[in-house]
Amino acid sequence: MTTVPKAMTIAGSDSGGGAGIQADLKTFAALGVYGTSVLTAITAQNTRGVMAVHEVPPEMVTAQMDAVLTDIGADAVKTGMLASSSIIEAVAEGLKRHGVTRLVVDPVMVAKSGDRLLREDAVKALRTRLLPLATVVTPNIPEAEVLAEMTIETPEDARTAARRIREQGAKAVVVKGGHMPGPAVDRLYDGDTFSEFSTPRIETKNTHGTGCTFASAIAVGLAKGMELEEAVKMAKDYVTQALRRSYPVGHGHGPLNHFFKLPE
Repeated sequence: MTTVPKAMTIAGSDSGGGAGIQADLKTFAALGVYGTSVLTAITAQNTRGVMAVHEVPPEMVTAQMDAVLTDIGADAVKTGMLASSSIIEAVAEGLKRHGVTRLVVDPVMVAKSGDRLLREDAVKALRTRLLPLATVVTPNIPEAEVLAEMTIETPEDARTAARRIREQGAKAVVVKGGHMPGPAVDRLYDGDTFSEFSTPRIETKNTHGTGCTFASAIAVGLAKGMELEEAVKMAKDYVTQALRRSYPVGHGHGPLNHFFKLPE
């Protein structure tokens, strides 16, 4: 039997199915890796917003990580909504204990609806405990502004923010460009050079879960042994196609079509 690459997501559950654990597992399956999951929070959520959040106790987060990593393992790990500093501490300790070396950190702070998904006092823990373990961190513009402690209005601002975030310990940073006008340009900085990935902006409101999906697709690439730049390009292409093939679900920001390659 051929060994199947494995990827693990550590994130919150989205009851609407468009983001979080659900989007991550859909991405893993669509791109051909075996997906496992560690739940950090349960959200009552739909396309319009987040109605309630119940955080999973840190010891249960640890137990889930230990159960998966001592048996199934993971060729790459992706983190999403971590909610609190205590959960971030538990995740960081688990990643170090199990020797995880391919880590994609999506620094989820706010949902597409504007609802906060990371406590303000947890940002320091994210910076000091998780970013130093990251192969790559994938902030959007608002998240990059928080992590870099600056305003981002221009492409040069985005590059400056990427440099500042990398100085906090991550091996590489992708500052996503979806919140800036014009083409959607994601900028990858590895400490030496910048690589830019640009696609025309797709006019759709079905954007719920784009960040989760992008980071998960990068994790897929790393799990398959791709170099980081190749993994980012693959993830960008996948998200673009999933946006183009999306369809309306709910009355707010609908999800991507993760399985666009399957026959309708």
